[in-house]
Amino acid sequence: MRRRVKIGTALATVMMVVAPALAIAGEHEGKHGGPVPLPQYSQECGSCHVPFAPRLLPAASWRELMGGLSRHFGTDASLEPATTSAIGAWLEANAGSALRGAAPAENRITRSAWFLHEHREIPSQTWRRPSVERPSNCAACHAGAEKGIFHEHDVRIPR
Repeated sequence: MRRRVKIGTALATVMMVVAPALAIAGEHEGKHGGPVPLPQYSQECGSCHVPFAPRLLPAASWRELMGGLSRHFGTDASLEPATTSAIGAWLEANAGSALRGAAPAENRITRSAWFLHEHREIPSQTWRRPSVERPSNCAACHAGAEKGIFHEHDVRIPR
């Protein structure tokens, strides 16, 4: 019995040390251990908007978005088939997990439950500021957006 108590105490101690470290590691996912950037994605998609981190949408959403580039949110963003295929495969391979939830309405990151939850304190007039323009302009407030870094402590909302 004493041995079980010692093992239980040891396990509890280890978990008290390891659990916070795991939580911090997950919080900094974009900073450490994120996917190796795909140059074609950064070049092609980043020419019009921040190249969104693949983990921000589930694979099904990326598949739909890449399949509809000729009508990409009101713009024809068509690419060469080989480029579309390479980018699509990379996005799906690095997509967010099912833990983030189902695909958001219209596959818009800004309509996902977690996005709305994380930005619930932002007044609607902030999104309309010329320095921000819209919720999808992540780089306006998140300096690390292009690298997939969205740490809460690094947010700077422009005037």
